[in-house]
Amino acid sequence: MKSPSVLNPEHILFDRHMVRLHRDRAAHIDWSRHGFLVNEVASRLMDRLLDISEDFEVALDLGSRGGEFGRHLVESNRVSTLISADLSEEMLATQSGLRVMADEEFLPFAAASFSLVGSVLGLHWTNDLPGALVQIAKILKPNGLFLGALFGTGTLSELRWCLNEAESEIMGGVSPRVSPFTEVRDAGSLLQRAGFSLPVTDVDMITLKYQDPFALMRELRGLGETNALMSRLKSFTGRRVIMRAAELYIDRFSDPEGRVPASFQVIYLAGWSPHESQQKPMARGSGKINLKDILGK
Repeated sequence: MKSPSVLNPEHILFDRHMVRLHRDRAAHIDWSRHGFLVNEVASRLMDRLLDISEDFEVALDLGSRGGEFGRHLVESNRVSTLISADLSEEMLATQSGLRVMADEEFLPFAAASFSLVGSVLGLHWTNDLPGALVQIAKILKPNGLFLGALFGTGTLSELRWCLNEAESEIMGGVSPRVSPFTEVRDAGSLLQRAGFSLPVTDVDMITLKYQDPFALMRELRGLGETNALMSRLKSFTGRRVIMRAAELYIDRFSDPEGRVPASFQVIYLAGWSPHESQQKPMARGSGKINLKDILGK
């Protein structure tokens, strides 16, 4: 069943029903092979916990896919109870433990339910990312932690260029094929607008190598990351466009061994639900040091 939306139809970029179908399909391909990137990002997101001493009573792995982030949490012994939630019932069926089928755009959880919420490579498919972050903030207990990772604008830049060039050359125009992603410079303000305190953002560029462009396309299909734009072409891409895009990819980007790179820019987010115990910035004008004394005469 398609998820309802309170957004203006003109603001709906992604077909959430298609996102679910893509993830359902990925659950039955070979997730143990194609889920490498999700597991790698989940591991890097876990590194953000190394400098945090708190343990977490109840944690939510939101958009859990194959349960990679949740497994890292359990193995760390930092979590007492873990709940996995995903848009795809088929993905949830590959996991064990407490599971809830849930859409990131319409979270079904009560306020102040979790001490930790983690999201690995799922929120970039939401039509209202600020609204999704607000919902996450609401389900966190006071002094609860949100950790997120989502794709940024540098993701799949090579594929985007090749598809655009090939389609423009053969069809005389370009159709939407690669999703718009979040700008790094916007990430921190998104956390603040959602009500998180002590927001922290940083970015990684992960470059994977593939035997050829078709191997990359198979990987994206296996990850459930193929085109779900509302404005996508509803017919299959012509063979001439795909073959030309692959030719351009190899000619422009291949290394001396003939392998082709694919860039994945990952933005990491961290923010806390407000609590009186947290550090607070000093009030404006309360400083005791005169800047002139530091700069000298």
